[in-house]
Amino acid sequence: MVQIPNTPTAGSVPTSADVARLAGVSRATVSYVLNNTSAVRISEPTRRRVHEAAKELGYVPHAAARSLRAGHSRIVLMPSPTIPIGPLHSQFLNELQWALSRLDYTVVQYGTLGLSGDDAARAWAELRPVAVLVPDAGLGPEAVAILKRAGARAVVTLGPESVEGAHALLLDHDEVGHAAGAHLLARGRRRIGVVVPEEPGLEGFSRPRLDGVRRALHGTDARARALPLGYTEESAARLAARWPELRLDAVFGYNDEYAMLLMRALQDEGVHVPEDTALIGADDLMLGRLLRPRLSTVHIDLPSGRAIAELVDRAVRDPGAAPETHKVLGAAVVHRDSS
Repeated sequence: MVQIPNTPTAGSVPTSADVARLAGVSRATVSYVLNNTSAVRISEPTRRRVHEAAKELGYVPHAAARSLRAGHSRIVLMPSPTIPIGPLHSQFLNELQWALSRLDYTVVQYGTLGLSGDDAARAWAELRPVAVLVPDAGLGPEAVAILKRAGARAVVTLGPESVEGAHALLLDHDEVGHAAGAHLLARGRRRIGVVVPEEPGLEGFSRPRLDGVRRALHGTDARARALPLGYTEESAARLAARWPELRLDAVFGYNDEYAMLLMRALQDEGVHVPEDTALIGADDLMLGRLLRPRLSTVHIDLPSGRAIAELVDRAVRDPGAAPETHKVLGAAVVHRDSS
């Protein structure tokens, strides 16, 4: 009698049948365990045997086959940001990816360099994602429709405006600027500069922050002046050299990174912070607390990755539900030595 081996032959790809034989269970049980199916109760010892067998054989589930059985993929596509993102947003995106993976979604980041709008949507649609999470919007209603025709059950945008047909997480950066402007005004400052980064793609953040400062100063004798600044020491030095002619007594530095860059350049020019010029950033980065003087900042409350992952999961489970819109950004000043 020929004995059937428990393990696949060398060079072959292990299958769920191999896992089932080694664990002493059915292929259905292997599927239930490895796909985290909650509808079927599997004992903990059985789950351990299946996981141990899969690990021993080097078996991983076939995503495409699972998608065929379910009628849709478990891929949540996140286009790579087309603009520079700071540590705060990087931490937020990492938390979101972790939360989605805990809900058994596979997060795929897609580079879309040179693509935008409908062209980007068609490229994303080729992967047949079950959901698309777009960090910096840039989509129109037709792009959303393209994704949905390709099987996306949910399209979620993070940006200042909602898009027809998509769930929207509204990031109102006007509030960040308003908080900074109101703080500087309350500190007695009246000639306030507002850093506007020269790096492309940041206009969607910098413009509303500038508008927010101006809104905070409206109806007072204070004035705001836009200060274009590139993220280089040379650009900061050129701006600091013009400080006597600018006659500013305060600056909102757009965020902590630009504020720290400008602070160093101002100190090199002999401008004292905050005696001559008060300075405030945004994002509440740890490095700002280590500066001397310690950097005042606007602490930004981003939504939790878990909350957004749950929104994605709800939308996938009920694709016919009306799109949800949530305002998800809060801003509060942290007053330190620099202002």
